[in-house]
Amino acid sequence: MVEIELDGKKVEVTEGSMVMHAADKAGTYIPHFCYHKKLSIAANCRMCLVDVEKAPKPMPACATPVTQGMIVRTKSDKAVKAQQSVMEFLLINHPLDCPICDQGGECQLQDLAVGYGGSSSRYEEEKRVVFHKDVGPLISMEEMSRCIHCTRCVRFGQEVAGIMELGMSHRGEHSEIETFVGGSVDSELSGNMIDICPVGALTSKPFRYSARTWELSRRKSVSPHDSTGANLIVQVKNNRVMRVVPLENEDVNECWIADRDRFSYEALNGPERLTQPMLKQGGQWQQVDWQTALEYVANGLKQIKADHGAHSIGALVSPHSTLEELHLAKLLLQSLGSTNIDHRLRHAEFAAPEGVRWLGTSIASLSNLQRVLVVGSNLRKDHPLFAQRIRQAVRKGAALNALTSAELLADDEAWAMPVASALRVPAQGWVDALAGIAAAVAASTGVAAPVARSTEPGDAAKAIAASLLSGERKAILLGNAAAHHAEAGALLALANWLGAQTGATVGYLTEAANTVGAQLVGALPGEGGLHAGQMLNGALKAALLLNTEPVFDSAAGSAAADALAHAQMVVTLSPFKANLDFSDVLLPIAPFSETPGTFVNAEGRVQSFHAVVKPLGEARPAWKVLRVLANLLGLQGFSFETVSEVQADIGLPAGLLPADRFSNATTARADGERRTDAPAPAVASIYQLDSIVRRAPSLQLTADARAAQEVFA
Repeated sequence: MVEIELDGKKVEVTEGSMVMHAADKAGTYIPHFCYHKKLSIAANCRMCLVDVEKAPKPMPACATPVTQGMIVRTKSDKAVKAQQSVMEFLLINHPLDCPICDQGGECQLQDLAVGYGGSSSRYEEEKRVVFHKDVGPLISMEEMSRCIHCTRCVRFGQEVAGIMELGMSHRGEHSEIETFVGGSVDSELSGNMIDICPVGALTSKPFRYSARTWELSRRKSVSPHDSTGANLIVQVKNNRVMRVVPLENEDVNECWIADRDRFSYEALNGPERLTQPMLKQGGQWQQVDWQTALEYVANGLKQIKADHGAHSIGALVSPHSTLEELHLAKLLLQSLGSTNIDHRLRHAEFAAPEGVRWLGTSIASLSNLQRVLVVGSNLRKDHPLFAQRIRQAVRKGAALNALTSAELLADDEAWAMPVASALRVPAQGWVDALAGIAAAVAASTGVAAPVARSTEPGDAAKAIAASLLSGERKAILLGNAAAHHAEAGALLALANWLGAQTGATVGYLTEAANTVGAQLVGALPGEGGLHAGQMLNGALKAALLLNTEPVFDSAAGSAAADALAHAQMVVTLSPFKANLDFSDVLLPIAPFSETPGTFVNAEGRVQSFHAVVKPLGEARPAWKVLRVLANLLGLQGFSFETVSEVQADIGLPAGLLPADRFSNATTARADGERRTDAPAPAVASIYQLDSIVRRAPSLQLTADARAAQEVFA
């Protein structure tokens, strides 16, 4: 530790720290623009100049290392005059457009100009003009004359997103931040550049000119998309979601969110929202009141149960639904006498899991791994914030290895980080390839391999095995495609063997916001119950579809529509006009922004949230719809008046659940007979993951979305 004196106070910081770090520890604010705690130090704005004793001139606090006995003054005349001079230079070319700037009211430059700017300008020459640039549908670079060249956006791309999409060209007053050769900004984390821009140079294109910051109410929420469970601040005006920004949580999402967390809100008030219950009568959709719709559903379920038995009724539920919705859906089916409920819509193997499958470690620990093997995942697109964590580990020297297909990892830089060793084989060959890695580990350790092999492991398998056998903090992570694989059990068995031999944790990245929660509440078929594959193959007479569109959300794809069309009654509970071709009833339910609820993320963190706006039109929270439907059916045990009562019935405490609540164990054998007819795993592209992102216009204009549309066209 090094002790310095800062404004007359003694402060101890670790050796190698900068004066800025000491000031943070002491609670002393030093004005700055280019410094950001998550980015490397650039020291190019010079706003943080401080007075260091015996230094001939003011020194930048962000780039001046502390030394034993250093004396620093942040508020001396020398420091303040230096800061005021820097502010005068920064404002020389800055346009006076605060009244129409989207950053107005939350602008770092605006705030510091009050304290360090002059009351008038001595600059009389013409201000420079920087022409606007079109970099895609998400980020607006219309007013780049505001840019103060802090390079936060450039460093974010290089260090956090892993791809340098912005850079600075030219010199002096001709300097510009641009993409070069007319490129667009296509990173799945690009929206974070808007947050870290200290001025109004980079702003949100969908939000542009739609509200002033002081008009917005700010409410906490949780992302309903991937399994990170990113914490959000949802900003609301006139009962309408206007903007979504990150809520800092170091243990979960740090201070970042993915673009689908940030921009998917556009769908919440889009034209496809379902705002009134609807019945199909004579092939035509008619709007009806809630009583009529629910009585129709209740009478239909009673009749089908009487004619065909409770086993003919089933529910396909989305793992993006809340814990409360999934719990009541399960209770409803059980009370009817059916055990046909499943959330594993994209799976091809449906063996009953031994326990609740999860990440196998904490999210925060991903940043400090030394060895990683990712199996069956497009890591960067499936889990942008997990990829960002692993990218930080790789920057610290971790070795990232991959077993995946060429479609999921086109080259060693496709995940925007170096891949030490990669095995790219078709999905049907993943089990054999993982067995090859296990054989290489077995040969190195002298133990028996879990699968007898007639071929020698290749160089890549040996390199991955050697990597896993070295280092200390290690993880084997199974991705979405591995979970959906027709031989998912064999992959997990081999991963568990590798974990036991190498000391690595084994876990699933898990697909959706509540994949872990769906398992915790038992949204899985009970004894004798039908799994999702059977239900989507025409085995049901009555189907309840909770927050899901099987054509897009299941492995069956378009075949699901044909199968469900043969059911006597299909009831869709959705925020959107979905499943119109084969549904008989549409019940409008509230999306995550309009209902309280709970998600459990990949690491087992239970996170509850409140509604941030009132339900749109006649939409109602799904847990209330299920409760009222159960009451109309005359079922017992559905007297819940509040969501808190449902949460109490589930019995999960808030916060991180202990690891002993989870298990990635499996009874599957690694040496079972290989399936030669196994279909390719069902994997959704980044902006097709759920019904909300599919309906967000700006996200559907991105390069990722266009590429997926071309594939499925």
